[in-house]
Amino acid sequence: MVLLNFGGGAENMKFLVIGLGSMGKRRIRCLKSLGYSNISGFDLRKDRVSESLEKYEINFLQSINDEQIKKFDALIISTPPDNHLDYLKLAVKNKIPVFVEASVILAGLNELKEAALKNNVFIAPSCTLKFHPVIKEIMKIVKSKRYGSITNFSYHSGQYLPDWHPWEKVTDYYVSKKETGGCREIVPFELTWLTEIIGFPEKIFSCYGKTMNVGADIDDTYAISMKCRDCFGVLIVDVTSRFGVRNLVINLELAQIQWRWDDGYFKLFESEENRWIIYNQPEYSAAQGYNKNIIEQMYIDEISSFINGIPNPE
Repeated sequence: MVLLNFGGGAENMKFLVIGLGSMGKRRIRCLKSLGYSNISGFDLRKDRVSESLEKYEINFLQSINDEQIKKFDALIISTPPDNHLDYLKLAVKNKIPVFVEASVILAGLNELKEAALKNNVFIAPSCTLKFHPVIKEIMKIVKSKRYGSITNFSYHSGQYLPDWHPWEKVTDYYVSKKETGGCREIVPFELTWLTEIIGFPEKIFSCYGKTMNVGADIDDTYAISMKCRDCFGVLIVDVTSRFGVRNLVINLELAQIQWRWDDGYFKLFESEENRWIIYNQPEYSAAQGYNKNIIEQMYIDEISSFINGIPNPE
């Protein structure tokens, strides 16, 4: 871990976490795990503020304006996706590095990108699964070309939406809205890392829609066929799976990779040696109340990567 020199040392680096729901509290835990303690939070919901103050002993802002924003070295935006843009604009306007959760809302992003480039502002969108230890190892194997090129792949990412936040109704947060629906959100969440392994799709054919009642009027299943430069593949994303799955099969010219995320390992079949090789996943824990496979370490590594990417102040 590299600690940046902000105003006398990393321990003095000041963070503002905007949005203190599930992800905001997770980002606070990440910062504390990395040794940062000068953390403030902001949320419009008093219950979330009270819980964060009690659990993590952070500072709290009553409101946000330009003068307050300038006091911080970095912002973390963990609000619902349809609120991201306003806070991103505030960060860019005041030239503050910013990390933002994944989103499916594109409106205003081109203008924001132009403003960020003009003001030389570092923006890091979340891409959590790229920091998963198994995915990193699979990526390394594929990119080595040791087993030739990918010929085809299949991947199923399935969860049950009411399991995401068992402490509240689906309709109480953003995953119940059409535009920011839980299943719609997971499609790019998965493609962020998958396309880095298989390449960017040249053609896509998709079917999606609502198949059952998950507590909200949203599209709950996406079935996507894609053609990349050298391979073909199928991606299924749903929020109707009563048991959470991430199941991946990649066929290469001289090997096959199989991964089920609840196994704690992945398998590689070497065709020339006619053998299976088992790659065990390092043992990491999940936060209380979450699926055991949603390991906290990948979120910690992601925030560490964001901090290490911030240009040193002149």
